[in-house]
Amino acid sequence: MSAKIDPITRSVVQHRLSSIVKEMGEAMLRTSYSQILNSSRDFSLAICDTRARLIAQADHLPVHVGALPWATLAVEERFKDVAQGDVILLNDPYYGGSHLPDLTAFVPVFADGKRLLWTIVRAHQSDIGGATHGAYNPGATEIFQEGLRVPPIKLYEAGKLRDDLLDLLALNIRNPREFRGDLAAMLGAAHLGERRLSRLFAEFGAPVVEAAVEAILDATEQQTRAVVSTWKDGVFYGEAFLDDDGHGRTDIRIAAKVTKKGSDVEVDLSDSDPQSTSFVNSSHANMQAAVAMAFAYLIDAEIPKNTGALRPLKVIAKQGTVVWADPGRPVTLCTSHPSNEIVEAIVKALSASCPERAMAGWSRRFRIAIQGEDPRTEKNFIWHLFQARPGGGASSGGDGWSSIGEWHSVGGLKFGSLEVAEVRFPLHFRTHEFRPGSGGDGQHRGGLGVSLDLVLETAKPAKGNTAGDGARHGPCGMLGGEDGKPHHYRLLSEGCEPRVLRTKEVGIDLHPGDCLEIRSSGGGGWGPPAKRSEEARRRDREQGMTEVAAEQRS
Repeated sequence: MSAKIDPITRSVVQHRLSSIVKEMGEAMLRTSYSQILNSSRDFSLAICDTRARLIAQADHLPVHVGALPWATLAVEERFKDVAQGDVILLNDPYYGGSHLPDLTAFVPVFADGKRLLWTIVRAHQSDIGGATHGAYNPGATEIFQEGLRVPPIKLYEAGKLRDDLLDLLALNIRNPREFRGDLAAMLGAAHLGERRLSRLFAEFGAPVVEAAVEAILDATEQQTRAVVSTWKDGVFYGEAFLDDDGHGRTDIRIAAKVTKKGSDVEVDLSDSDPQSTSFVNSSHANMQAAVAMAFAYLIDAEIPKNTGALRPLKVIAKQGTVVWADPGRPVTLCTSHPSNEIVEAIVKALSASCPERAMAGWSRRFRIAIQGEDPRTEKNFIWHLFQARPGGGASSGGDGWSSIGEWHSVGGLKFGSLEVAEVRFPLHFRTHEFRPGSGGDGQHRGGLGVSLDLVLETAKPAKGNTAGDGARHGPCGMLGGEDGKPHHYRLLSEGCEPRVLRTKEVGIDLHPGDCLEIRSSGGGGWGPPAKRSEEARRRDREQGMTEVAAEQRS
């Protein structure tokens, strides 16, 4: 293989790889069954090579993509006899997975008889078995109570489906029809990527594509190091806190010691608190993804986010802590928490090194899953709350985006159409609007959260689970900015006193006509409030972004 390649060919190959993963994403969006995928877009796609290097990704969920090299490594270690037509699945957090609901499919790509790449699809399943519907189990004290564990397995062997394995998977999941449809969409997207890559190899030849990939990674590393070298050298510290673990333990600390020297950055999370009894622990791959996210948010947006961009980064962590749990511990909340807190701690630390790049805290995740019977069809349903997206943190560039989501998704998760959700589920969205005053004040204001009143239109009682954080600790302000307001969720049931919902509850009784009063968090503010311009404050008042302005307009 030639060690040199001209920059034009490198650029063409790079853009082709990017377009392939984007097309894979469109295929997933248009063919998946469940609303968690075809509406909320809780999936990600990537191309890795046989050395488990991230070559290309689409703009989906950073927390997914950052963990995929570790999943690829687990597949490479498990299977040495991969053939054309094989399809491999995994979800186990201790085999490179993030958490159990994120099922990952791998399709190998061959050129000239040699296996060179993988097309990969990671997609969150609306159910994965276990003790509770929707996979999140706040009561879990071991991973076996969270759902079906799938180590690397071959679902297809040389193009032949293992029907027995597919039946085994579907049998352990509460909504097998949706699961089968979503899995088919995942495989279709991965095979689409395989065909597009095969065409690329046919056009340019495998040696040229391989040389281009090496040049792409090297160029990305060079660009990243050029940015990092402009930051202040030193040793910096940051921390963030989980509200609780749902089992009586509060203020769980995630600590980051960040050493920046020249063009290298070392992140040490070893001083984080010990692992928890509950599902707030992180798997190793998820921890690595969270660190990669924080670093990626601080470098230039136009730099490709591949393995080359991560070469300046070194990660140190201690097994047995909340950021890297021992095998067997529950971890299902980890893609949200402590991922968001890991990011926050690192960004806080590096705000002293590159203050103009450090965003204020983005909001945390507080989700609800409802299981019940739709009176229109008399069929069971599982619905996940993706509405009421919280606010993003402000930055040196301006105010935070309102209702954009959390650190781990930075806008990649969508809430979709309210009207479509009402058609598909027995729900009525009575109110869904910005929550005035929820963003932290500052030179630049945090994005607003959402006020949502959601009415249950079932004929029979239903069950709800909550899973999340951020009802005590709001998103952090940065460099003098104020924190965003925390979440505040209540259940309103006729004849009963309003009940504040905790972030980690299982088996909540929901009755027909009950209302979920959801007030999601706003993002943190950036810079001292005294520096906010009068023009910006006037605009906030006119648009009803402040609590006082909202009261005056009502």
